[in-house]
Amino acid sequence: MKNTLSTTATERPPVICIMGHIDHGKSTLLDYIRKTNIVDDEAGGITQHISAYEVEHATGDGRKKRITFIDTPGHAAFSGIRECGTAAADIAVLVVSAEDGVKPQTMEAYRCIESAGVPYVVAINKIDKPAANIERTKISLAENGIYLEGYGGSISYVPISAKNGDGIPELLDLLILTADVAGFSADSSAPASGVVIETERDPKKGISATLVIKNGTIRSGQFVACGTAWSPTRMLEDFRGTKITEATFSSPIRLIGWSEAPETSERWHTFLTKRELEAHLETARAQKASAKSSTVVEDFGDKKIIPAVVKADTIGSIEAIRQELAKLSHERIALRIVHSGIGDITESDVKYVSGTKDALIVAFNVRIDAQAYALVERLGLPHATFNIIYKLTEWVDQKLIDNTPKISVEETLGKAKILKFFSATRDRQIIGGKVIDRVINLGHTVKITRRDVTIGEGVIRELQQAKIKTSSVDEGFEFGAMIEAKIELAPGDVIEDTIVVEK
Repeated sequence: MKNTLSTTATERPPVICIMGHIDHGKSTLLDYIRKTNIVDDEAGGITQHISAYEVEHATGDGRKKRITFIDTPGHAAFSGIRECGTAAADIAVLVVSAEDGVKPQTMEAYRCIESAGVPYVVAINKIDKPAANIERTKISLAENGIYLEGYGGSISYVPISAKNGDGIPELLDLLILTADVAGFSADSSAPASGVVIETERDPKKGISATLVIKNGTIRSGQFVACGTAWSPTRMLEDFRGTKITEATFSSPIRLIGWSEAPETSERWHTFLTKRELEAHLETARAQKASAKSSTVVEDFGDKKIIPAVVKADTIGSIEAIRQELAKLSHERIALRIVHSGIGDITESDVKYVSGTKDALIVAFNVRIDAQAYALVERLGLPHATFNIIYKLTEWVDQKLIDNTPKISVEETLGKAKILKFFSATRDRQIIGGKVIDRVINLGHTVKITRRDVTIGEGVIRELQQAKIKTSSVDEGFEFGAMIEAKIELAPGDVIEDTIVVEK
């Protein structure tokens, strides 16, 4: 892709990634900034897809600056999506509640930021709450290795209230200052390139992807490729869903009409001609084929394998589901996702597992269409739809438990030592003994051990204690018994009361 028209670099607006714990106010912060509300539409109040938004901020000195924000989910299930966010971001905002301080997902988000190597600032949120304690929050951060200005470090921070807006103008000013210091620049005359933020399938429009432009300008009449996935630029939308014909760096856009779903967090590039696109695709397909041939198939050993079909509304959701399901671990059973993708579950999806009675059909934020549902019902396959990932994980885990194969395990209930041998009639032998461990029981099978070597088995047909018939004898007591065994018993032999149970 050598068709750059100019190498003139100009200032590029920053792309900001909002990160933090699940309920520390990331979405509320973005809501206040862009004066819209996304929380009410989210299942369980959890933001489950990356979204990118563009705002214009007037700084304290009167300058108008454009900023792009990326919202990343804070729940533990979405660490892969957070990594995607930092791949696209120039600056990160780590949101920490002044009520709760540092939480596990706070540290996970912090590690994502550190790994990406992007500059970041801390927003101490919820300062309007009665239980807010800014100083305690600073100490909590320091205890976890995040050293703010004035607390042994150089990390800038702003106390804010995402609910009433306190401190938010100062936070935006700080982000602009951080961007000015970093000196982000790009070339508007170059063919556009950037990072894929999210991918989804619209039943009417087909596959669409949310992209952030990191350099250049994209226009109608061009082509975009990400790996082996490509799309013409006929259907371009801005973050509001308005159709556009052109966009430049730092803008979040939605491109509709992809040949296949591009991978999130991967780089995309623009091509001016079909010939350039085809040359790229030829190379990308060869690389993909080479990578596929060298892929190592996971070895589940002797475990029973439960195949699963997983479909979701976005690639990001698929990645999060895969990550959570990979955490499920059982001794004798394992899950293998044999097919996944975006969009509704169709009849062809079900056919991937139609030959396996225990296969699972799982839908997240999508439907099981009528033909697929009829086939699933006819085959009797377990199936369910979800809009909360942890509910999906719980359901799958229970199905694995229900389908775990039973194994027969022999358990020793007690031991007794033979003290006397009285008589024998055919295989039935009368002996006297003493229980030396736990209990022995009437009707149970016993192992016969002589000088620590097992020599045979028998069954306790009659059992007496103090010449009174009984069903069991406890440790420390003597007894008389009739034992049916092919091995001739002798004083000094040990009998082990055993039972076979299924686990």
